[in-house]
Amino acid sequence: MGRIQNICIFCGSSDQMNTEYLQAAGDMGAALVERGLRLIYGGGSTGMMGALADAVLVNGGEVTGIIPKMFETPELLHTGLTELIVVGDINTRKSRMAEMSDAFVALPGGFGTFDELFEILTWSQIGLHRNPIGVLNTLEYFTPLLALVEHARQEGFIYNEHIDLLIDESDPHALLTRLEAFESPPNLERWVERKEEQ
Repeated sequence: MGRIQNICIFCGSSDQMNTEYLQAAGDMGAALVERGLRLIYGGGSTGMMGALADAVLVNGGEVTGIIPKMFETPELLHTGLTELIVVGDINTRKSRMAEMSDAFVALPGGFGTFDELFEILTWSQIGLHRNPIGVLNTLEYFTPLLALVEHARQEGFIYNEHIDLLIDESDPHALLTRLEAFESPPNLERWVERKEEQ
């Protein structure tokens, strides 16, 4: 894995969560700046999205927000970013975020965050990219999801090597260190070719 320069982060935009989640977003933002990483994210100002972007900016880092036209509203749009890209729709946003990023992280969030995380995992599974993917498991938020993924592996729906595509840590620096050390697991293509595990 080459050096990570731009990191895409998916996270919740709700204002209803425990404030410890907002603190975790802030800690992640500060960790990105400390490591010289540019944030690529969804361009929002609310919830963890806003806390994350604000933390990067206040610590002197750079943030690119990519937001669909439908969310370009005073209630949702972050107006203080280093760069703002407005696109036509959600799918275009996801594609642009992927194109611009060297790694991906999901912080706690809802349906949108789950969708983004699993889509980028699927893209890795089918060979569209080989960039590292992680979750910041604040307050064990992702523990039930990780248990579901393991259950799917045990039931034969996910291959062993695909489990290794997802890294989880509860500390931002520990997570970033593992992302930087990531090496794509072997045999990823065997589920298409239907070869036995080597």
